Amino acid sequence: MEFIEYPDRDMLMLSLADKLSSQLGAALRRHDTVSLSVPGGTTPGPVFDTLSGVDLDWDRVHVVLNDERWVPADHPRSNTGLLRARLFQNHAAKAHLIPLYADTPTPEDSLDALSEGLAPHLPVSVVLLGMGADMHTASLFPGADNLEAALASDAPPLMAMRAPGASEPRITLTAPVLRAALNLHILITGAEKREALERARKLSPSEAPVAAILSEATVHWAE
Repeated sequence: MEFIEYPDRDMLMLSLADKLSSQLGAALRRHDTVSLSVPGGTTPGPVFDTLSGVDLDWDRVHVVLNDERWVPADHPRSNTGLLRARLFQNHAAKAHLIPLYADTPTPEDSLDALSEGLAPHLPVSVVLLGMGADMHTASLFPGADNLEAALASDAPPLMAMRAPGASEPRITLTAPVLRAALNLHILITGAEKREALERARKLSPSEAPVAAILSEATVHWAE
């Protein structure tokens, strides 16, 4: 694990956006298409705002969320809706979304089709993850119903997930997909998340799911 501490959050967000755009640019010079996986939530919003203004060949970039709640894109809790509002703007409006939601009652009903849509874009070129104070990342939650299967080395790329701390069913990228990313970053802010990260380094992935990918990750933190 590489750990980078920034003097403030503004510097973190700007520097991280620059790092992501540089890695995407390098990947675009080597490949016809590239993939980018990003988290939902409000924390990465400033990164998306900056990244969306970078002049890349966005029409060759395919974007997939780390995870999605099983709600329609117009639902207030949809990660897809937030992504469209913050990242798919300006230059990045030309990027392509790899969906993690379909209009079926449960994620299991659409898992095969969504996995087929993701498969051509693996391994992911650049992954940006968040981490909760409970040490979850993507929708790999402590105590989740399918956590052990999603952490396994032979896990499929996508799995449905339900957890006590998650209000809706989820669909998530699994640990092998995250670990296989060509570039892997984790964004955290605040003392609570820093303390959680330090705890996670001493725990098993079953207790702290983020521990499953820390050895391959660069962690970006500011108070």
